[in-house]
Amino acid sequence: MSTPPRVLVVEDEIIISEILRDYLIADGFAADVINTGEGVVDFIRDEHPDLVLLDLMLPEVDGVRICREVRAFSDVPIIMVTAKIDEADCLIGLGVGADDYVCKPVKPKEVVARVKAILRRTAKLDFHAQTPQSALQIDDSECRARWHQQIIDLTPIEFRLLALFAKKIDRVYSRDTLMSAIYLDGRYVSDRTVDSHVKNLRRKLIAVTQLDNPIRPVYGMGYKLELNEKLNEK
Repeated sequence: MSTPPRVLVVEDEIIISEILRDYLIADGFAADVINTGEGVVDFIRDEHPDLVLLDLMLPEVDGVRICREVRAFSDVPIIMVTAKIDEADCLIGLGVGADDYVCKPVKPKEVVARVKAILRRTAKLDFHAQTPQSALQIDDSECRARWHQQIIDLTPIEFRLLALFAKKIDRVYSRDTLMSAIYLDGRYVSDRTVDSHVKNLRRKLIAVTQLDNPIRPVYGMGYKLELNEKLNEK
């Protein structure tokens, strides 16, 4: 799976920044938070986020100055977040290069929708490839799996199992298919061995997702991965 779009939240009100971060992560984004204006420009220059949520009124360096400096070297989409509802204040932000603005008190779902709209428009987010299960990220290059950015500690066999399940959520995979995925040398193992690996993987997924049974047995057929229960709670 591809790396999730990365959003930088620049907001001095810690509660607001944490809420926005949590909503973004729940929707499959990666999110960083900075609670002051100092250091923001360097972070953007060095880390190349896909979008910036930028508070207008910040300690140290205000959002307008940050936006001007960023526009000198980057076209990263910027959404200005402001407590000033006066139209002139919002136009100032747009005049220095912001792509959009939202006014406080922020509505997290609306902010996420604005983020998606801008990333879609700038071709940095493929919504045809994005699914609700994007909370689960599989990194084949590093053989790592993450749930809402939390690394899941897996053995190589467990990683291969999860990577197969994640290719199509809710599809039932037979034990023979699972066996072929986890043992690349074609060896034969018993159904009990496959069941044991599935059991271990299920236990680790329960620990990070808080689901009762993320890998469900289907009688006479095999197993399938189910994540909808947790995602519907977000």
